[in-house]
Amino acid sequence: AQGTLLNRFITVANIASSDPTQIVAGNEKVVRPRLTDAEFFYRTDRKNALAEHNERNRNIVFQAELGTVFEKTQRMEHVAAYIAYEIGGNESWARRAALLSKADLCTQMVGEFPELQGIMGEYYARHDGEPAEVATALREQYRPRFAGDDLPASKTGLAVALADKMDTLVGLFAIGQPPTGSKDPFALRRAALGILRMLIEKRLDVSLDELVDAALQTHKAKEPAKTREAVLDFLFGRYRAMYEEQGIAAEVILSVLAVRPMVPMDFDARIRAVHAFTQLPEASALAAANKRVANILSKETVSAGFAENRLVDAAEKALHAAMSAIVTQLKPSGHAVANYEAELKLLATLRAPVDHFFDQVMVMAEDPALRANRLALLQQFQQLFSSIADISLLVPEK
Repeated sequence: AQGTLLNRFITVANIASSDPTQIVAGNEKVVRPRLTDAEFFYRTDRKNALAEHNERNRNIVFQAELGTVFEKTQRMEHVAAYIAYEIGGNESWARRAALLSKADLCTQMVGEFPELQGIMGEYYARHDGEPAEVATALREQYRPRFAGDDLPASKTGLAVALADKMDTLVGLFAIGQPPTGSKDPFALRRAALGILRMLIEKRLDVSLDELVDAALQTHKAKEPAKTREAVLDFLFGRYRAMYEEQGIAAEVILSVLAVRPMVPMDFDARIRAVHAFTQLPEASALAAANKRVANILSKETVSAGFAENRLVDAAEKALHAAMSAIVTQLKPSGHAVANYEAELKLLATLRAPVDHFFDQVMVMAEDPALRANRLALLQQFQQLFSSIADISLLVPEK
């Protein structure tokens, strides 16, 4: 009832036994030696500190071109310390936990019971007198292991889990071995989703490009710039699957992907805001207006800056006035993530003036100065929305 282990086990028999005690005794006969083995491994492993076990990782290959497991933990040290600094964690603990993260792989216990990796690392670290959060991080480093799994609870655990996944991701892209449609031996897709989940759900103000850069510094990529873009494209590609599982429409996801926000929790805030925006009665008309503006601006060059004194028509003056009133209210929030939902609700009030503008105003006027000014006005209209997402993509392609 308290969620702790009991010294009991359950077995299921596929027959109705006339003497259940025989089945119990038979199962106990199998279980006892395994427990005895485990006790022996546990006592033997504790004769050496984790740091001593870790030395054996110098001779274990992680990946032929990426070196040994020990070299991986050295790279993780650098990235985990960077992340810990960014999220307000303890850099020293992050370094220590990263260095010891794979040490229990060389213990007899994990050699016999591989599913205990990380778990035994925590026990042995506590036995060695390591800081409690360092020990906890050794257990948390593999999270999330699957969709819906718990995330690391400690900042040190988050730093090490992110560093581990990012090191593998960047490393394999750096040597030209990204996952293919049929092969993903290092589970890079799962790693990428884990990275995004941690950054979003734990509200970590960490930028993907800076995270990739930190990992790249520890690798000898032949083409760093190309690797950087490939890794970022791969991470951005995971968003679609992640949000479609949550019931978010593809066009909503694409509208945010178009502006490529680098901080995942910011990306998430935009997704939520645009999804809410699509429920507003003004949404479809404004999306269509944005599409129309995008089409016009894709064919015309905005050759001059906007000048209010060049406004002639009442409809264009009204649109400018409405936009100006909104701009004065869109002040920086002072937070890492703006209140995009409130901003889009504010922008929804532009539906009437922009509809009136297109009904009454000839954008491509014969007067070059008038035409240029109207194009500049439309560009400002587009920028108000595109600072959040490309709303024009909410219009389904015909």
